[in-house]
Amino acid sequence: MLNLLDRKSALVVGASRGIGLAIARELARAGARTVLAARDLRALEAEAEALRNQELSATALQLDVANLPAAAGLPDVDILVNVTGTNIRKPFEQYTKEEISFLLQTNLNGFIELTQRVGGRMKQRGNGGKIVFIGSLMSLLGLPYLTIYAITKSALAGMTRSLAAEWGRHNIQVNCIAPGFILTDLNREMWRGAEMKTWLEGSQANARLGTPEDIAPLAAFLCSRGSHYITGQVIAVDGGYSTTAVWPFEPA
Repeated sequence: MLNLLDRKSALVVGASRGIGLAIARELARAGARTVLAARDLRALEAEAEALRNQELSATALQLDVANLPAAAGLPDVDILVNVTGTNIRKPFEQYTKEEISFLLQTNLNGFIELTQRVGGRMKQRGNGGKIVFIGSLMSLLGLPYLTIYAITKSALAGMTRSLAAEWGRHNIQVNCIAPGFILTDLNREMWRGAEMKTWLEGSQANARLGTPEDIAPLAAFLCSRGSHYITGQVIAVDGGYSTTAVWPFEPA
């Protein structure tokens, strides 16, 4: 990946931890001038400094996607990676109006406004660009107790396809990564039980949990010149969960 993104500038939103941080590190290592954005400025500054200590280009930007100010001071960039997201797991009928509003604003509405601003300026500059959304398996299929989260992630998949069609003439490629079961702070507790790990072993070709570092290389590729002819795609990185199944049968 070295020098893959030389002379490119990138904004990674949701970069203080997990998948967002792994992607920001990967883009910086690939040569991009990387802006790490999230709400936790202290964490961002520490991570940006660590990257600069490796002689990479990284700066921190405090940003709350759920509550963008009228003048956010957003940078002009060649690459926008939208990672920010959260989840509330519960039976569908028990979601409150406040919880629904919170998930929609954090996982979807904020992305829309941010992409309008940053992507709109890409379009105006006329130099092309790359936009990558981080969706979910819920962009492709359904699991229980995730309905509102699934609504937001399914919407990201639709926005990916439509925006790719609209902005393709401006040489802006728009794609979405759909991570599978990636161990992060958002789901660590859920995966502590042995029953979940046993279930996973019988559910996908690669039976281990994924890591944020499993997502980052694809994000870097989708931000590079290698993806100039790839757009409107929702790409699963899920150990085969969405396409495979395993069973105990062995031929004689």
